[in-house]
Amino acid sequence: MQKFDARATLAKRRADVAAMFDGVAGRYDLMNDLMTGGLQRLWRIETIRAIDPRPGQRILDLAAGTGTSSRPLADAGALVVPADLSYHMLAEGRRRQPDLGFVNADALQLPFADGSFDAVTISYGLRNVEDTVAALAEMRRVTAAGGVLVVAEFSTPTWVPFRQVYRRWIVRALPALSGLFSSNPTAYEYLAESILAWPDQPHLAELVRAAGWRDVEWKNLSGGIVALHRAVA
Repeated sequence: MQKFDARATLAKRRADVAAMFDGVAGRYDLMNDLMTGGLQRLWRIETIRAIDPRPGQRILDLAAGTGTSSRPLADAGALVVPADLSYHMLAEGRRRQPDLGFVNADALQLPFADGSFDAVTISYGLRNVEDTVAALAEMRRVTAAGGVLVVAEFSTPTWVPFRQVYRRWIVRALPALSGLFSSNPTAYEYLAESILAWPDQPHLAELVRAAGWRDVEWKNLSGGIVALHRAVA
């Protein structure tokens, strides 16, 4: 297996992030399953429920990667646009799911008109953007009045003893596991760093409000390993 060493830093420069995900595109979905013990499939179900896709609903799925998160939205009859910054992720998505209309898009400069979508969702990608509030404001701009935002992101476990164990696991086990299965193990060092540096649930909710969204709420999954934040435009 060919190894790559592109990785981002906590500065999250767009070129670095794109290059890093280019290097993991082929095995990205497999690694997600391995490193979450399959829990990410359950988290996706909860995310879909929060979005509540319906026939004809216009949905922007940001950081869609290979389109795994977009597939069930399309299957529900929604008009979904999978968007990602990484060209290799998009190419892999088009190869696997040629019926989906993948778009190369920067979350800080979305190539869509105001109010284009009824819902915007981003799963495990918001923490990779340089400016969180600016990205959330862009998502608000392209969402029609009354539309919804759903953010699925790694977060802070609510039970303190488990939180300490979890943080140690991220720092030690995540990069070690990626070295066995990933074509770009250094990318997962950044993944661990970005999770540990990410705001907890209340602080992310404050950022969502600061970007112009209202009725912000969140739901913890797996004890807060992941949190779903939902808001209304």
